[in-house]
Amino acid sequence: MIKAPSSLQDLSKSLYDKAKAEPNWRFWGLYVHVCKMETLQEAYQMAKKNNGAPGIDGVTFDAIEESGLEGFLKQIQDELVQQTYRPMAVRKKEIPKDGGTKVRVLSIPAIRDRVVQGALKLTLEPIFEADFQPGSYGYRPKRTAHEAIHRVAQAIVEEKTKIIDLDLRLLRQRAALPAARESGEAGAG
Repeated sequence: MIKAPSSLQDLSKSLYDKAKAEPNWRFWGLYVHVCKMETLQEAYQMAKKNNGAPGIDGVTFDAIEESGLEGFLKQIQDELVQQTYRPMAVRKKEIPKDGGTKVRVLSIPAIRDRVVQGALKLTLEPIFEADFQPGSYGYRPKRTAHEAIHRVAQAIVEEKTKIIDLDLRLLRQRAALPAARESGEAGAG
């Protein structure tokens, strides 16, 4: 298991504690933490741990390490500090879905972009994590689907049988529909 350096862990804990203690606090000066070499190094290790395919540039983890990891991260850091960093286009890959009758399109970012995304995640996640309810499990660190199922089973035993499930995409579509009808933009249906 890869552990973040202690100063990165300290930053994460202090951001989480502040966000939890003062929910209305507005954070500033976070960009400097995204640009720190230790943040970029940890973000690289996170990306490498996922062992993903190369992006549109075709650059692999092996190629990065052969040509020098420190130089790779230094270039990203310089671009971030100078505010010249621009993400690359993503590589599109179609994979079969529903027994081959449909396809799902994956968008695969370049490794350099995954590193920047990871650095942003390391910096911002503790702030947003503080706002989640204890019963929220989707896409959260150190939370699994099995834990969610256990929580539901426990709630049923405790006779807590009301469940709220939202599909925000559908909610947004439904909310936009009356406005679109009033303006004449919506089709029949």
